Amino acid sequence: MRRAQGMPAPLTSQQRNLFMAKRRGGSSQEAAAAAAGISVRSARRIERNQLQPRANQPRGRTRPDPLAGVWEEVLEPLLQRAPALTPITLLEHLQRQKPDVDWLPLQRTLQRRVREWKALHGPDPEVIFPLSYEPGEIAFCDFTQLKGVAVTIAGQVFPHLLFHYRLAWSGWSYAQVVQGGESFVALSEGLQNALAACGGVPDELRTDRLSAACRNRNGSFSADITPRYHALCSHYSLAYSRNNLGVAHENGRVESPHGHLKRRIEQAFLLRGSSDFETVADYQAFLAEVSDDYNRPRLCRLEQEKAVLRPLPPFRFAEYDIEQLTVRRTSTIEVRKVVYSVPPRLIGQRLTVRIFHDRLQLLLGRQLACELERLHGGVERHGRAWSIDLEHLIDALRRKPRALLHCRYQRELFPDESWWQIWQQLRSGGDRDAAARLMVEALYVGCRLAGYEPVLAWLQKAHQRQGLSLAALQQRFRLPPHRPLPTQRIPQHPLQSYDDLLVLRAQAPGGGGRAADPLAAAAAGADSLPLAEHRLAG
Repeated sequence: MRRAQGMPAPLTSQQRNLFMAKRRGGSSQEAAAAAAGISVRSARRIERNQLQPRANQPRGRTRPDPLAGVWEEVLEPLLQRAPALTPITLLEHLQRQKPDVDWLPLQRTLQRRVREWKALHGPDPEVIFPLSYEPGEIAFCDFTQLKGVAVTIAGQVFPHLLFHYRLAWSGWSYAQVVQGGESFVALSEGLQNALAACGGVPDELRTDRLSAACRNRNGSFSADITPRYHALCSHYSLAYSRNNLGVAHENGRVESPHGHLKRRIEQAFLLRGSSDFETVADYQAFLAEVSDDYNRPRLCRLEQEKAVLRPLPPFRFAEYDIEQLTVRRTSTIEVRKVVYSVPPRLIGQRLTVRIFHDRLQLLLGRQLACELERLHGGVERHGRAWSIDLEHLIDALRRKPRALLHCRYQRELFPDESWWQIWQQLRSGGDRDAAARLMVEALYVGCRLAGYEPVLAWLQKAHQRQGLSLAALQQRFRLPPHRPLPTQRIPQHPLQSYDDLLVLRAQAPGGGGRAADPLAAAAAGADSLPLAEHRLAG
C-alpha cells in the first residue's frame, strides 16, 4: 500500500555494492547514485554509514494464532510420536475431535506449520549422493511402459513394453519394443541388441529386481541370480548387480531417462499425427528414429567410450526358450496356452519350437519348417487363446466346408469383423450347409486369388441385391465349378467265379495234388518268365 503511494523501495545489497564500486572507480557521488538507482540522500547515508538498521528478528504476530490451543496440546505430540503424519490426516483428526469448529479454511496454515516443524524437529531424510562413473564402467537396463498413449498396429491396440538400455558415462540409450512382459527372452534379446548397437560391452550391468534375472528372495544376489541370467552375463563377461528392494533411485541412471525418452516418443506421435502403425517393424523403426535424435548430442562421448568397451563375443547367446511338440491331427500345436495353426504337411511330426518374445520358430530336425507370429493374451476360449492362419487351413477346409459350422476356432478363421458379420447373416438366412460352402469358397478366393477386400465388397453388394450364390461367386471370380468326384460303383462278383481258378490249376503241368514242376513248365512253354538264379539277395 505504501509503495503505491510513492514510498521508495528499500535499498538492496546490490545497489550499495554498485554505488561503492562506482565511487572507488572515481565517479562523483551524484553519478554513482544514478548508476545504482538510488537517491543522492541515500548515497550520503551510505558514505556516512548512517543507514537505518533493518530488523533481523522475525516480525511479531499481527493476529491471533488460529491453531492456538490445538497445536502444542494435540498436534505436536502426535507429530513427535509419528513424524510421518500428513497435514490432511491431522486436519481430519481435528474435525473428528472438535466437530463444532470449521477446520477446513486452516488447511494451508496447518500444512505450513507441519512443514516448518518437520524441518526443525523431524527426522533426517535420506541423503542422495551424486555419483560419477568412468567410461565403460557400467550400464543400466530396465523395462518401462508408455502410459497415456494408445499405440495400435493396423488399428488394433498393441500391448507392449519398452526395453531401455543406457551407458552411464556417455548417456547413449537404446530402446526396443518388447511383447509378453518382462521375460528372460525379452531381456536377453534386448540386451544383446543394445550391446551390438553400441559396439561393445561395459564392465558391469545394473538392473532393478527383475524376475527374469533374480528370484527376489531377499537373500544374497549371488544366491538369488537365475542360472540363465548368470550364463548370459558370463557369455559377455559382464559383472551384474541390482538395486535394493524399494530403492528405485539406485537405478536412477535409467529410471530418470525413462521419462525423457517417453516424452520424446509422445511428442513424436504428436508431430506424426498418429500412433497407429501398419506393422510392429514400422513401430520399431519409428522408435529407432526417436532414439537416434535423442542420442545425436551424445555421439561424441559414445565414440570416446567405445575405446574402452570390450569387444563383443563371436556369437550371440540363445535368446529363446525351447519346447518339443508333436503336431496334432488338427494341424495345430499348443505353446503356453495358445493354439497355433501350422501347415498340414507337418501333421504328426515332432518339432523343436524356439520361443522368442515376438515369434515362434518351428524346426524339423535342423531345418526351419515354419515361423509364426507369437500371440500374447487375446480372447480366450476353453482356457486357451487361438492364433489361426487361414493360409494353413483353407485347402483342407475347402474339402470339408461343413466343418466351418461347428469349428471351435470358427471366429479366428475370418479376416476381420466385417467378414464375421456377413457370415452371421448367411448362416441365419436358411440353408446352413449352402452358406458354409459359399463362405468357404469366398474365403478361398480371398486367400488364394483376389484378396480379401474385393471379395468382401462383392459379397456385401450381392447380399444386398439378394443375388448371393455359389454359382455367382464362381462366375464373378472365374472359378471352375467345384464338382464332386463321381461315385464309384464296384459290382460284387459271383462266388462261382472262384471255380474257374480251380480248373486252371488242374490244367497246369504237374497239376493235381502236387505242385507243378517249374522246369517242366518252362520246357512246355507254360511259363514265359525266366527263373530266378540261386544266389544271395543284393
